[in-house]
Amino acid sequence: MPNARPMAAISPGVWELRVRGEDGIFRVFYYTASATGVLVFHAFAKKTRRTPAPEIELARKRLKELLDA
Repeated sequence: MPNARPMAAISPGVWELRVRGEDGIFRVFYYTASATGVLVFHAFAKKTRRTPAPEIELARKRLKELLDA
């Protein structure tokens, strides 16, 4: 699987970066369609195969807050 993939379930322009470290597996959501640059707006430890719905909802909320500011 690639290290990054689009996350259209959150919003167009959002990507998920997959990181594996000594402490576990992590995911970082970032937005590339911003005129000000790349916005990194959510990160969490991955414990299940599928991205949990609460993480997706929190990511949507955080991105909206950043874009509306």
